[in-house]
Amino acid sequence: MSRAKLHELGIELPPLPTTSVGSFPKPPYLVKARADFAQGKIKREELKKAEKRATEFWVRRQEELGLDVLVDGEMYRGDMVAYFAERLSGFEQGGLVRSYGNRYYHKPIIVGEVKWTGPITVEWWHFAQGLTSKPVKGIVTGPYTMMDWSFNEFYPTRRDACLALAAEVHKEVEALVRAGCKIIQIDEPAVSARPEELQLAIEAMAATTRDLKAYFVAHICYGDFESIYPAMLDLSVDNFDLEMSNSGLDMLRLFSKTHFTKDISYGVFDVHTHIIEDPPVVEQRLNRGLEVLSAESVWVDPDCGLKTRTVEEAQMKLERVVSAARVLRGD
Repeated sequence: MSRAKLHELGIELPPLPTTSVGSFPKPPYLVKARADFAQGKIKREELKKAEKRATEFWVRRQEELGLDVLVDGEMYRGDMVAYFAERLSGFEQGGLVRSYGNRYYHKPIIVGEVKWTGPITVEWWHFAQGLTSKPVKGIVTGPYTMMDWSFNEFYPTRRDACLALAAEVHKEVEALVRAGCKIIQIDEPAVSARPEELQLAIEAMAATTRDLKAYFVAHICYGDFESIYPAMLDLSVDNFDLEMSNSGLDMLRLFSKTHFTKDISYGVFDVHTHIIEDPPVVEQRLNRGLEVLSAESVWVDPDCGLKTRTVEEAQMKLERVVSAARVLRGD
């Protein structure tokens, strides 16, 4: 683990620190409030009250479960790209497209110069951090994924659009740092989907994190890792949050050939199934990782966000994360 950098930031974590990727399922009362707001039945103030109630529930629950680094749960967000596109100038909302399964989102359209007009996530990070003494990660969608998951009708090339977005996402990350956020996750699931554009993603990440004092995590959750490893280690982050279990831990084969040189948030269970893995299964997956990876570099978490699970399933899966880490720490 990059303990020296964390120490400089005033963060002390136990071995095999536990965390989550970002999103949690929205409680039924919030799902109803979001639907009512969309239909004009309630005002934004009422929706925000429900969002704050749900955020506080998840912060408290993470503390009770014993997680070491918390997230706000993204109770105020819908789709990870559309949420930011709606709050940056230069975008219009496009039609519905399917992201996966039966889930759809309005694909943004870049119609003008992209501009950051003010903090997007800072208020929510500040609210969540105010509920706990444990560090809360700031989480933003990265510029490469923003570009790749949007229609571009303004910039001459994908590279131009990506780097323009990087300059504006940098401002949001800078705002989080100014607010006191010390661990910031940049979600870039699209990075591994187009190996031929890896260097563009690396350039964009460098522009996003440049000259900012924080511990950075890149969340990448699917794709052709054989085509981007080990070159992806050039991304200017301290930690890679990777979907290990969904792919049967096959990335360990890559790591055994070429040493993984950064910290890793190691996904110990598949978030795409309703099955609650037995503790020995989760412990075995973590043990297999520790045969290849340095224990000092390993964080423990789910494969991806938990928003597609039920509230009960998410809590049970998080409990497995904490129990596995504690067993292997020897607690």
